[in-house]
Formats: sequence, structure tokens, C-alpha cells
Amino acid sequence: MFSAYKYEAWIAECQRIIDRENKKKLRLKRVAAALIINEIMRKKKKRPYKKKSFWVRPLFQLRQIHGFYEAIFSTLSLDEDIFKKYLRMSTSQFEELLSLVGPLISKESITRNPVPAAARLAMTLRYLATGDCMTSTAHQYLVGFTTASNIIGETCEALWNCLSKEVLPFPLKTTDWLNIAREFENQWQFNHCIGAIDGKHILIKCPENAGSSYFNYKNAHSIVLLGICDANYIFTLVEIGAYGRRSDGGIFRDSIMGQKFNERQMNLPKPKRLTVDGMPLPYVLVGDEAFQLSDYLLRPYPGRGGLSQDRSIFNYRLSRARRTIENSFGILVSQWRILKRPIDATVDNTIHMIKAIICLHNWLRKRDDTNEYIPPNMVDQYDPNGSASWRQEVGYSALQDVIVYGNHNSSRSAITIREEFCDFFTGEGAVPWQYNRN
Repeated sequence: MFSAYKYEAWIAECQRIIDRENKKKLRLKRVAAALIINEIMRKKKKRPYKKKSFWVRPLFQLRQIHGFYEAIFSTLSLDEDIFKKYLRMSTSQFEELLSLVGPLISKESITRNPVPAAARLAMTLRYLATGDCMTSTAHQYLVGFTTASNIIGETCEALWNCLSKEVLPFPLKTTDWLNIAREFENQWQFNHCIGAIDGKHILIKCPENAGSSYFNYKNAHSIVLLGICDANYIFTLVEIGAYGRRSDGGIFRDSIMGQKFNERQMNLPKPKRLTVDGMPLPYVLVGDEAFQLSDYLLRPYPGRGGLSQDRSIFNYRLSRARRTIENSFGILVSQWRILKRPIDATVDNTIHMIKAIICLHNWLRKRDDTNEYIPPNMVDQYDPNGSASWRQEVGYSALQDVIVYGNHNSSRSAITIREEFCDFFTGEGAVPWQYNRN
């Protein structure tokens, strides 16, 4: 009996020892887990928020007294010539533009004094006109860098929203195309021309995680601006944002406007004879060698030398009409000097700025009865002293030429159409000066 009792006591003692060790191990595991969790939380813990020492910088609190708009702008408007150089428009045009875009950019605040709509518009126009850095613009108007950046981005977007339907309507009607063709015939002696087309690389800073999509043949990052203009340097169609690694011809083929031209969805006039016994000829765009010859787009005959006189004359006549788009891009760079250097902005903000510049260009050109926005010496003149002033100014800018990639295989009908235009320009459509060119 005693032996059995001792044995049971021994078993009970062993069980207590085992339970005690298990509890000790469990406590150690819990402590280890707590230490691990504490270390993880310590690493994840964010830096304590540093409370701002002020709500608005003391310097910026002086904006309503010493800011450029509040202190100088009203005086600037007393000198019309200086005002035009400052904002690229007259005081009356500024007021008209403000009445259009003002409701879209006005801000209200009960905690601080908002920047008025007129100052927002002036700041944006000045930034686009000069190409000053954002910091310089912010200091001039006594606002923060982020505030200036937001104001300019919002105002550019508002300019597009309120002006694009007026100055860049889409789609154009058949009567619109006929009016454009009439102006090209009267001013540039190219019949059935409905526009000149070209593309430019807009140099930008390298976008994040973009790979080689924006990397172009000049070892820079860019997006492409594809544009068509009329005989008066007004853009009629634009497409912005294609990757810089592609040629403008390929971009046009794959663009919305290119697809609509190819699918006959642009309301173009029906083909019409230029001579009594000639074949009906379509209304066409004119472009350079980067574009594929088609039923609706003419390009020069290839080859610098060895061309027949007829083909050389055709190339000359086409070049005269096509120079309208060259001059249009040149005017953009000359008047809106943010385009004179690579644009230090995101792709989206760059697109907003380019769209605003296109709208401003068209809006001002349509009101340019006295040729103040585009003086005669700013565009090419066909005389001994006829080189446009922008050609001496552009140099290395944010707008760079595109390069031709590969060969273009044209349809038989497109080749025939170009031959018919060539025959017309050396026959019934010939003009005396085409034989005396340099």
C-alpha cells in the first residue's frame, strides 16, 4: 500500500515538473513574440509630424501689398506695348479672356485670402510666355511653389475647357474644309489643299517607370505634338501625347485623326476636277517625307537631285504650302518661350500646357487683324529677305523635328493622284514665278 502511494506521488511530482516547464516555455514564446511585434511596430512607426511654425509664410502674407499683381500689374497696364510683351496680348484681350476663364479659376476661402482669378491668369500667361522656372514665378507673385504649380496647371486646363470649342472645333464641316482650301489656293497657290501637317517632339524630363517609351532618336525623352494648320497659321487639328520613340508618320496613321481620315469620316469635300478634261482630284493634306503618300495626303517626290523639272516644280509648290505648319510651330516657340527649353513637368502637366498654348495661339490669331501677334517678319516671306525671324530664335528648344523611319509603300491610286497634281502645276495651274525660284 505504501509503495503504491509513493509511486503515485512520484508520478504527480513528475507531472508538476512537466507542467511547470511547459508554462515556462510558453512564457518565453510569448515574450519572444511580444519582442518581435514591438520591433516591427518600432520600425513601422512614422516620424512624428513636425508642426508647422506658421500657417502662411510671413513673406507671403505681404502678397496683397507687395505681390506683383497687387503692386505692379495695374501700372503695367498703362503701357500697352510693355503689357503685350509681358503677356503676349493687349489689355482688352486680357480682360476678354479673363471674362471667359475667370469663373472656372476663381476660388473662395474663409481661412485665408485666395489668389484672385486675374492674378492666376496673369501668372499662367507670364509663365508660358517667358519659360521662367516655377520658383521664380512663385516668388514674383509671393505664393508658395506648390501653390504656383497648382494655379498654372488648373488655369491651363481651364483655358482648354473654355476655348477649345471655339478655336479648335471638331469635327469640321465640309464648308469649313472648302474655306480652308480656298485660302490655300489664294495665298499659297496650292489647289485642293485642306491643311499642312507636321509633328514635333516636345522634350520633357524622364517620366517615372516609363522605360524607353518616351526615349526618342535624339537620346532625349519626349512626347509628340501632331498638328494640322490652315493657310493663316491657325491650328485646325492637334493630337498630343504619343510616345517620343515613334515617327510622326506612324503616329498620324495610328492617331484618332489619322484613322478618321483613312476611314473617310472627316466630312471632306468630294473630289473635283481642276481641269476640264482631267480626273476628279481629292482634297488633300500636304506633309513632308515622314508621312506616307495616300489619297488624302501628298508628300514630295523623293530625292534631292536628279528630279525632272516638273517634279521639282511640284516639290517647290508643295513646300510653299507646307511651310505654313513649319511657321505655325515656329511662332509657338517664339511667342510662348516655355517651349524654348525642355519642359520640367510631368507628362500630364506638359500636355495641359501645350493644349493651353495651342488654344491661346488660335484665339489670339483669330483676333489678329493688325498682325500684332504675328508680325510679317515672324513668318517666311518669299523674297530675297524672306526668312522668318523665328528661324534665328528657335535653336535648341523643346520642339524638335521628327525623323523618318523606314520606307513608305504607297498605293497606285495615291501615286496617280500626285502625278495629276504635278501635271496641273506645270500645265494649266502653272505660275510665272515657279520657274524663277532660287
